[in-house]
Formats: sequence, structure tokens, C-alpha cells
Amino acid sequence: MRKIGILTGGADCPGLNSVIRAVVRKAMQEGFVVTGIKNGWNGLIDNDMKILDLRMTSGILDRGGTVLGTSRLRPPLYPEKEAKVVENFRRSGMDAIIAVGGENTLQIALDLYKKHSIPMIGVPKSIDNALCGTDYAFGFDTAVNIATECIDRLHTTAESHHRIIVIEVMGRYTGWIALQAGIAGGADIILVPEIPVDIDEICTLVRARHRRGKNFSLIVVSEGAKIKGQVEVDKEKRDNHAPHIGEIIGKIVEDETGYETRVSVLGHIQRGGTPSAYDRLIGTQFGVKAVELVKANDFGKMVSFHDGKIHSVNIAEAVSKHKAIDKDLFEIAQLFAD
Repeated sequence: MRKIGILTGGADCPGLNSVIRAVVRKAMQEGFVVTGIKNGWNGLIDNDMKILDLRMTSGILDRGGTVLGTSRLRPPLYPEKEAKVVENFRRSGMDAIIAVGGENTLQIALDLYKKHSIPMIGVPKSIDNALCGTDYAFGFDTAVNIATECIDRLHTTAESHHRIIVIEVMGRYTGWIALQAGIAGGADIILVPEIPVDIDEICTLVRARHRRGKNFSLIVVSEGAKIKGQVEVDKEKRDNHAPHIGEIIGKIVEDETGYETRVSVLGHIQRGGTPSAYDRLIGTQFGVKAVELVKANDFGKMVSFHDGKIHSVNIAEAVSKHKAIDKDLFEIAQLFAD
């Protein structure tokens, strides 16, 4: 009887449990045993695993986070830990691992597949939809819905108090959340990592709105946005106490325009809570497809969504670069930047 391992790595997001549930259901139907690897790659280092069955995965579809736990550990950075991962995989009797995560988790899966011939299947998780090789990564729809609701709520207080409100959303390398939630929430200005921020232009737009009687503005900015002409230190390397880009922009706008400005950093609220119906659906489809790839011994692949269908691509393609925003959609957003 073949045995499949499944782990969830990196940051949590809504929809992870739908993948786990679907993998267990489909695997058992195919005659596989499923081993849940706890806390990401840590589970393979600590030998912390458990057999998953229908009872253990019942009732988890609508739960946020992951019942397996997660971590950001990157074994390839530590040779002794990488060796432990390989050793415990060999001893476990598992025939393959389904790694559910973002670019770092999938890069680790690719490294282990290439260097140690560990059979790997990837499932794309990315609340900022930054993974290449797939039109969509689960977790994104929920994050956009949460961000949109927050923008809606801030819209009313901005209008009531005649304020500028800067809303910082997640998106270190790409501006998908800012773009889609910004359009859906009626933001006046949307700032993304792909396009350097021109502060003078932002202040000009805000002043022009006030002259026309629009005495409030909503500015939605991705956490990875950069101000034109300034060198931005990578988030992983900068001081934890360094101001967020939203705070920096908010202060500059208030100083330059004289208009009262407030900043709201949404942060991890975008990762939490109940997954949307769409993320549950896509997560379920991804889980089923992952097991089908294991059954076909088609390893080194990542499940993907393209042109409305579930496919697969090489993991190497998925982690080769970040998926930039749709420029046509950004042009649409500019229609409302006045």
C-alpha cells in the first residue's frame, strides 16, 4: 500500500484545510495511506507525523489556518536539518510528499526533489497571488474579500471626518491584493510594487480632489511598494521597528498637503478567518489533482489553474519569478484616480 505525506509550509492562509481534506478523501479512494507532516518541514526533522483519515479531516472545510500547523523553516539553509529531512523521509515509508505552500515551500520541495530524488508534488498557496505557472493560488480570494470589506469600512470614516486614509495591504513583490481590493473598494489611488510611487503625483491628485469638493481620499498601497528614487531595504533584512510603507506615505502626504491623514495597516487580518467559497472550491480541486499526479508518478510538478481548468506545471516554472499584476486591470484602476 502506497503512502503519501502532506505538509503545509510557510505562512498560513484560508483554504489550506480544504486541500488537506481533499487529499485524504481522494487518496483513500485510490487506496493510499496519508501521513500528515506537522508544522511544515519541521515535522520531517522532528519525526512529528500522524496518519490522517476521514474522521480526522471531517468538519475542517470552513476552518481557517491549517490543522497540520506550519512553519517558515528552510532546511536547505542548514545542512544537518536537510540531512534529517531526507533520513526521516526514507525511514517513514512514504512514497511521495505533497507540499502545500508558497514560493519558499515550493523551492524547498524542488531542491529536495532534484538533490535527493524525493518525489514531490506542489500545491500553490499565495494570498498575494504571486506564484507563476498558475492563474490563481488559493487564499487570494479570501484576502481580497477581507481587504475590500476593510476598505469599505474605512471609506465611511474617511468621508465623515474629511480625512485622507492610507490603507496598507499585503503584497511584498506584487500588487494583486491592492489592485483588486482597491478597485472593488472604490479606492482613489492604488500603489503597487511593480510601479514606483511618485509622491509628488500622489499629492497633486489629492489636492485636485479637494479643489473639486472631494474632501477625503482613500489610498491603497501594497506593503512592497517603493517610493521613486528611494532605495527600499528588503523586508526580511530591515529593522522590525522600521515604519511600514503606508506610514511613510501617510506622513509625506499629510506634510505636503496639510490634510489630516490616518494610516491603517491591515496586516495578518488578511490571512485569518473563514475561507471564501471560491478558495474552498479551488483548494478542493487542487487537492484532488495533487493525488492524481502522485498516482501517475508525475513528480516535480505543481498543480495549477489556467483558463478555468486544473492543470499542472513544473515546480521550477512556478518559482522562477513573481507574477506581476495585470497591466490592463491597472489601467482600469487609473480611470478612477481623480
